[in-house]
Amino acid sequence: MSDYPIRTEQQLSLVLKSFRHARGMTQADLARALGVTQQTASDLERNAATASVSRLLRMLSALGVELVLRDKQAASDTATQRTPADW
Repeated sequence: MSDYPIRTEQQLSLVLKSFRHARGMTQADLARALGVTQQTASDLERNAATASVSRLLRMLSALGVELVLRDKQAASDTATQRTPADW
């Protein structure tokens, strides 16, 4: 499983589009899964950062991906943290 850190609005849209392509889905397929028009699916994909959290979560579900929030500080602390085996 790979992580795709999102740091900009543009990255979010590109990653969502990439997941859709990887699933072999068209925007029309995504629209049907979301119960919206193809134009709405296109708008959501292009402007994902402006979508409601509810809509974004539904889109992620339709694409078979999940949203994971990770504490950047905790992740870097873990990488440098020593364990008793290191002592």
